[in-house]
Amino acid sequence: MIRVARIVAVKDLRIEVRSRVLLWQVLPFGVIALLLSGLALGPTQAGNSSAGPGLFYLVTLFVTLLMINRSQAIENAPGTRASVATLGLDPAGVFLGKAFALTVELWITGLVLLAGSVLVLHTALIGTVEALPSILVTLTTLALAGTLYGALTQGGDGPATLLPVLTLPAFAPLLIAGERSYSAALHGGALWEWWVIVVVALVAYTAVGILLYGVLEES
Repeated sequence: MIRVARIVAVKDLRIEVRSRVLLWQVLPFGVIALLLSGLALGPTQAGNSSAGPGLFYLVTLFVTLLMINRSQAIENAPGTRASVATLGLDPAGVFLGKAFALTVELWITGLVLLAGSVLVLHTALIGTVEALPSILVTLTTLALAGTLYGALTQGGDGPATLLPVLTLPAFAPLLIAGERSYSAALHGGALWEWWVIVVVALVAYTAVGILLYGVLEES
């Protein structure tokens, strides 16, 4: 399983490096969305760091949906699914590999957006650094959940439009917990209850993905 996961992750990451979709499309979209969100607040509120965590996770949601579709588009390429079936790759390994690759891409995007939050929204740098572990864990959980729901919608007539409908209810608790933990790091407050939500979701999505990813791909 680990060997298959490594192969799939390296394959997906190499495709992204060669295509440069993350660099030339996803990252610019995220930065522009963050800038527009800051402008929408107006000059009096743009420098209010309390708005930073919510705007960061709102933009992260949009970027995550784009990247999930991109991740599944790789599998929808002609011959890819047939090759996977022929090789008999362990579905659990495929799930972990795709989730790992998506996690790396989300981490890169998240770090860029955090830098934008500090520069554009004047979010406190020290608080942002303190919130970084919870942000990375939240992004990892989003990647795991997104890989599952991406497999559920791939190959359909309208996966791009169906994906947000399915993922938003599942993403909502993660986004809320991530925003609250980020805000708590900035302004002080208890972090453990939000960590519990994210960690439980992380374990749950990992277990479900390992057990059911093959079934979801075939459905």
